[in-house]
Amino acid sequence: MSLPDLKYRRAVVKLSGESLAGQRGFGIDPPVIEELTREIRKVHRGGVRLGLVVGGGNIVRGTVASERGMDRVNADYMGMLATVINAMALQDMLERSGVETRVMSAIRMEALAEPYIRRRALRHIEKGRVVIFAGGTGNPYFSTDTAAVLRAIEMEADVILKATRVDGVYTADPETDPSADLIEEISYLEVMTRELGVMDSAAISLCKDNGLPIVVLNIKRPGAILAALQGERIGTLVE
Repeated sequence: MSLPDLKYRRAVVKLSGESLAGQRGFGIDPPVIEELTREIRKVHRGGVRLGLVVGGGNIVRGTVASERGMDRVNADYMGMLATVINAMALQDMLERSGVETRVMSAIRMEALAEPYIRRRALRHIEKGRVVIFAGGTGNPYFSTDTAAVLRAIEMEADVILKATRVDGVYTADPETDPSADLIEEISYLEVMTRELGVMDSAAISLCKDNGLPIVVLNIKRPGAILAALQGERIGTLVE
């Protein structure tokens, strides 16, 4: 049933790999994915055309591996492969809950996922399927945040939702600084000049150049995704 009060009717949700790991901090925690699935299913059934981009930090982070001596290109490709594993886990849970999905990978692996082709992805979304974009951009040195923004622009999304473990963008890290204040609304330029770490600079620049708003929200808060799509003041709006 389509919800009449939606502000954004086409969206891309960026999920960190760590959000799939739960309290363990690594790997995949099925109860966590089940909870995510319920949220996504509710939004999808409300008539939102939805894409998902998932990171791979719960399995391997390319930048961390590189800092520890591994070749940066190899490390980044390992991170991209990790996103495919996470995408398959999300697909399994979503389809078991009755949501039709497609996994599309920027790295070709036809036995597991469709190769990413923009026109095909648009057709899946227009048919009401949830498309899970895996493999990042398919190139090293680009984060999954940049991949999420790129896919959102290509899918003609109205907004990108950055799902985090905190309630939005703060003046400092709220997990380490209890005096940090939540910022409810901020410009792209201010995010970059203050280096607030919402997304990397390439992703923010793409959003700015294409007028794509970002809503940073707490994925652990029940109903947060739907509330943001309905235009409620939740988390932080970057525009």
